[in-house]
Amino acid sequence: QVQLVESGGGLVQAGGSLRLSCAASGRTFRGYAMGWFRQAPGKEREFVASISWDGGSTKYADSVKGRFTISRNNAKTTVYLQMNSLKPEDTAVYYCAARPLGYSDYAASYAYWGQGTQVTVSS
Repeated sequence: QVQLVESGGGLVQAGGSLRLSCAASGRTFRGYAMGWFRQAPGKEREFVASISWDGGSTKYADSVKGRFTISRNNAKTTVYLQMNSLKPEDTAVYYCAARPLGYSDYAASYAYWGQGTQVTVSS
């Protein structure tokens, strides 16, 4: 079992930045690929970014490429999502997730999920 707790969400103006954190506990964090997903009201949950267990490989949704950066610190069992140049369309609840195999953009393949943190970008 892996427990995930997100933090760092909030209200920011368009063009601003936020850094989300996801603290993991439970099973060995190092063995898990991690992902960030988001869900806006009335919309499906969508992939944002993912990172391999060693941080050596990453993948991003086209909508955030060049603006968001995913990273991880295995010693601190934490994964981060640095979000720059935020846009109103980035407003959503952001979730981190863990899967025991390689990184993926497929939400259903993730075994563990956090409770989510709200990000609101005002225009």
